[in-house]
Amino acid sequence: MKEQSVKKRSFIDKFLDVIEKSGNKLPDPVVIFMSLCLIILIASFVTGQMGVSAKNPADGKVIKAVNLLTPEGIAKIISEAVNNFATFPPLGLVLVVMIGVGIAEKTGYFETLMKYTIERTPRKIIVPVIIIVGILGNAAGDAAPIVLPPIAAMVFIKLGYHPVAGLVMAYASALGGFSASIMLGMSDALVVSFTEPATKLVDDSVSVNAAMNYYFLCVSTILLLIVTWIVTMKITVPRFGLYQSNDNDASNEVTPTERKAMIIANIALVITIVIIAAISIPEDGLLRNAKTGSLIEDSPFMNGIVPIITLLFFIPGIVYGFVAKTMRSTKKFAEMLGESMSTMGPLIVIVFFAAQMLAYFNWSKLGTIIAIKGAEALEGQNGVVLILGVLFLSGFINMLIGSASAKWAILAPILVPMLMLLGFHPAFTQLIYRVGDSVTNPITPMMPYLPLLLSYAQKYVKDIGLGTLIAALMPFSIAFGIFWTILLIAWYFTGLPVGPGGPIYLK
Repeated sequence: MKEQSVKKRSFIDKFLDVIEKSGNKLPDPVVIFMSLCLIILIASFVTGQMGVSAKNPADGKVIKAVNLLTPEGIAKIISEAVNNFATFPPLGLVLVVMIGVGIAEKTGYFETLMKYTIERTPRKIIVPVIIIVGILGNAAGDAAPIVLPPIAAMVFIKLGYHPVAGLVMAYASALGGFSASIMLGMSDALVVSFTEPATKLVDDSVSVNAAMNYYFLCVSTILLLIVTWIVTMKITVPRFGLYQSNDNDASNEVTPTERKAMIIANIALVITIVIIAAISIPEDGLLRNAKTGSLIEDSPFMNGIVPIITLLFFIPGIVYGFVAKTMRSTKKFAEMLGESMSTMGPLIVIVFFAAQMLAYFNWSKLGTIIAIKGAEALEGQNGVVLILGVLFLSGFINMLIGSASAKWAILAPILVPMLMLLGFHPAFTQLIYRVGDSVTNPITPMMPYLPLLLSYAQKYVKDIGLGTLIAALMPFSIAFGIFWTILLIAWYFTGLPVGPGGPIYLK
């Protein structure tokens, strides 16, 4: 079948063009947070002068809005700015995890692992294997949406399918399944770091952890694999048809050196897991709570989950780099760490202003008052309405702001307290947000990987446009939305915890 390009714009294409243009007119997330800081300060002045208040149903205390634009408030804003930034949870959590992820990515461990997994898989199951690699690849940060699509395109050529279909499928798997995984990753640590301070706006005694969505996300991984496979074979592959190539683009095999390095790195990873299990599983394990013996509640394991995740990336990454000789010296090792951390620059700037915004929200009591008023407005609504509302809100905002951390930094201090006052645990609120955010990930024009995907596609179809790609990605987002909504509602009715230490309801 000859290369195709969509000439007639469908309704969906036109709608997404409007979304794209609108989204491009929004300022950078840094400017958005700066603006929000200013808005909160002005709002604190107005509400403080008006004497706005709300009664906290949790303890019966009346909470009054605090005007921050007073001499005392301005002095606090100035004197606490550095402390707000330095003590903001996402800063330390993300930077620590990136030490491990950065090494595993820069040495080539992630890329080789993906290529080898696909190479060695039988033809009949190669498509689902690519999908599962994409879904699990979210633990590797930027590796999956960057590395996997071109590899999938090469594999699809071997299968006789159009390479753009492979690009689209891999991209949708990596980003649409961003919150689904059978292993904890950087995203788990990142979202909970925003959830924790939002939780404390209402109740300091409620504990949260990075694994509190784990059960739901594990089940989602298997079911999402099936959904993605069906959409690929029933819609995406037929849409693009066959592709004939006379070149050798499909040759991108793992070299013997890379294979040897990967095997040794995997052995190092298994040894690391065994050691962690050995000091966690026994009743008197080192990583259990010394007083209660719990592995979840206030245990070194859960409190140290971030450095543990870091080790699971760092050790195989550094072993791979040493064996494959992609990391020939300590100088190269330091350079790789620096390069991985350099990608965190934009996030660090966002975190500074997000930290100030959350502090202003806390000091002014506006977050708590909004949560109480919102809870009063939602009182009597059933859980299904709440789930649908948060899903829609998260997915819509994702069309305008690409950064997951930026969105949750805005929504967490409002949604988490509000649903806590309605009896829902922060784990469930966080989960609904993550699902809504993931559903529209493949089609949002704010995702920085979309232009990269377009450049990959233009290698095979020179005149392919962004609208064609988004139209091809749309069925995945729709299918993900339907699947995850049904699963969330079903889980809500069962009342089962969504993860360790993550019940649906507060006690």
